[in-house]
Amino acid sequence: MKAVIQRVSEASVKVDGNIVGEINTGFMLLIGIDENDEKADADWLVQKILNLRIFGDENDKLNLSIKDINGEILCISQFTLIADYKKGNRPSFIKAAKPDKAIHLFEYFKEELSKSDLRIESGIFGADMKVSLINDGPVTIVMDSLTKQ
Repeated sequence: MKAVIQRVSEASVKVDGNIVGEINTGFMLLIGIDENDEKADADWLVQKILNLRIFGDENDKLNLSIKDINGEILCISQFTLIADYKKGNRPSFIKAAKPDKAIHLFEYFKEELSKSDLRIESGIFGADMKVSLINDGPVTIVMDSLTKQ
């Protein structure tokens, strides 16, 4: 399971011209689910994201987590994060989880984030989404559950 974590001052997602999710200060997450991912991958990623200290403290040091600032999270499913681009110039997405598995794992991921009592918003799985954000910093972190060992 891969995540692109962007620290934002605001973010929103539209489907068919309508806002379906929006947040203020917090994280905008792009989540890619591999065919081999399981709940343990989601659990690991949730804990890393919730405890990631990339918000400034009173001395402008990156010492605070999203929980410390009571931030908000916008989750966007993005199968293209699982692209295989080794051969040629057209990426393959064959290793991305099929929708039946990916939807279940994405919903589980959001449910686990929700246990933090933070405000969690999301796009619509499989929809053509238009995402807008103001990356604060910019601060962007990429995580992959394959590195959890």
